[in-house]
Amino acid sequence: MAEATGPADRGLDGVVAARTRLSHVDGEKGMLIIGGYELSELAGRVTFEEAAHLLWKGSLPGRAELATLRAEMAALRKLPESAMQVLRSARGALPIDALRMACATLSLDVGVDGEISKEADLTRARMLTARFPTAVAAHARIAAGKEPVAPRPDLAHAANFLYMVHGSEPDPVVARALDTYWVTVIDHGMNASTFTARVIASTRSDMVSAVTGAIGALKGPLHGGAPGPVLDMLQEIGSAANAEAWLANELAAGRRIIGFGHRVYKVRDPRADVLSRVAEEMSNAVLHDRKLFDLARSVEQTALRVLEEHKPGRNLRTNVEFYTALVLQSLGLHPQSFVSLFACGRVAGWCAHVIEQHAADRLIRPQSEYIGPRGLKVAI
Repeated sequence: MAEATGPADRGLDGVVAARTRLSHVDGEKGMLIIGGYELSELAGRVTFEEAAHLLWKGSLPGRAELATLRAEMAALRKLPESAMQVLRSARGALPIDALRMACATLSLDVGVDGEISKEADLTRARMLTARFPTAVAAHARIAAGKEPVAPRPDLAHAANFLYMVHGSEPDPVVARALDTYWVTVIDHGMNASTFTARVIASTRSDMVSAVTGAIGALKGPLHGGAPGPVLDMLQEIGSAANAEAWLANELAAGRRIIGFGHRVYKVRDPRADVLSRVAEEMSNAVLHDRKLFDLARSVEQTALRVLEEHKPGRNLRTNVEFYTALVLQSLGLHPQSFVSLFACGRVAGWCAHVIEQHAADRLIRPQSEYIGPRGLKVAI
């Protein structure tokens, strides 16, 4: 592990904290590699369960392996009663807070909390990934004054989540859209929540503790993003004709344009390409209304031009937040739940990083540079 050398490393920028086979982000080329595959090879072509297997075991599953994994995860979807009690108590909380509180209770009926081993970690990974959507769906219904809908083992992962939220089987196009979204966000290098999970795991703490910490990191707006406000922005702009003036006014006021710019990518976020196609498909095949999508596409093109004029050389390109908002709202989901929906996809990646960190068995312990006073004396 490379060590920080001075103030230039604040935030650990440029410091390599781990070696991983899980994912690689090339910000200069706009490339995301997951388990050896470029994102475009996976998103829309493999299911979320297949992508999870790729991260957990290093390869895409065969037909029999996939059937086994699906059956194992489906059998784990039901929450322990203690978790349901937490979700009911958190009725008025933000969905991401409710998920964080419930996460710590999800393993109470699994019985491997004290064990650190590859098999125990795989059991926890299947359990957490299976139960996150159940927890998010249950809280959404409880917050709306409705009773939770029990999971159905005969439905695929994404379809079951939508069934638990809405109480009816989803259109296959809608289920496929959510499945593609979850594959798209399943892992993304050494981001803040993943690093948090790895730091906790490096102490030989268990996976549930590590993932609970990761949720806490994801909640922060500098990491969790703001796909919901993209919808607010589009609503305020209203029409393509208003876009340039609205965007210029935001920049003049020193405000950030939501959905543009990324800490790593200097070109267009490859996840935005995937989700743009999904959003267009949903607009055509399910909503039968392209107004919002066409407005978003127009605003995107105008924003790229205005940002280059006002902030030349900054390379503020479209990021994953922009089209995430369109995809998730087209599924009939409330913007407050968008970060929790992201966690339902990223949890498989968090679990994979915990498995990898446990195998490395090395405590992550960076140094700090002391800048405080010295030689102080206590007055007597």
